[in-house]
Amino acid sequence: MRKELENILKQTTRSNFYYTFLFLPAKKRKALITIYKFCRITDDIVDLENTGKEAKVKLLTYWQSEFEKSLNSKSELEILNEVSRVIKEFEISIEHFRELIKGVEMDLNPKHFSTFEELYKYCYYVASTVGLISIEIFGYKNKTTRDYAVNLGVAMQLTNILRDLKDDSKVGRFYLPQEDFKKYNYTEQELFNETYNDNFIRLMDFEASRAEKYYEAADRFLHTSDRKNLFSARAMQYIYMRLLKKIRNEKFNIFKGKIKLSRIQKIMIALTVWIKYKIVFR
Repeated sequence: MRKELENILKQTTRSNFYYTFLFLPAKKRKALITIYKFCRITDDIVDLENTGKEAKVKLLTYWQSEFEKSLNSKSELEILNEVSRVIKEFEISIEHFRELIKGVEMDLNPKHFSTFEELYKYCYYVASTVGLISIEIFGYKNKTTRDYAVNLGVAMQLTNILRDLKDDSKVGRFYLPQEDFKKYNYTEQELFNETYNDNFIRLMDFEASRAEKYYEAADRFLHTSDRKNLFSARAMQYIYMRLLKKIRNEKFNIFKGKIKLSRIQKIMIALTVWIKYKIVFR
């Protein structure tokens, strides 16, 4: 199992987060890249192709066991020892990591959420926890910044869900609440069949508006005095908001191909935010 996890680590690719780390001080950048690797491996375990559920459960259990071991002594996996050092150095709550694993574990079974309250809990586990971990490395002064991290995590996860609806449906993951499917007279089977119609557009518009409200809520909780330290988080926010806007501009037709931003677009957004915060919040 150790070798399998090391192979997953080698295959870990850059995401939207990577480009927002480029302008951070070396110490914080290294710590966040370590945390990013932990999050990616945790997530990639349940997405392994040609691997049955039982094998994934064993691998995730081993990963969690080695994580706990790294906190008290030493893990067989050096990446987890690095994570442990970051946790201690930045005094990060271990519970955030445990909740992240708990959320990812939920993806081992087909996903069907009855209500948004259930979906919100999932979003908190897999995304808000990452935000709560990250702000400890960024540094902050105001307690409301934690609410910023929670709301931003939910908003970004909802954006991810809308972008990946087609691919997720093919593996039995239907993240949108059942109550919303019913409200807009659209079904999981239609989603699986890639049915693009007015009902689907109205459903997607509703879900996109919900994500936008969480982005707005995040803004309300970010105090001016913390903005300079959190410019990297803001860059992530703007990248995901631009992605959501692009999904809207494509009239929510996620069936014709994956909607994404180019590498240049991500770098330019991160650079623009860095320059803005460098000048305004000196």
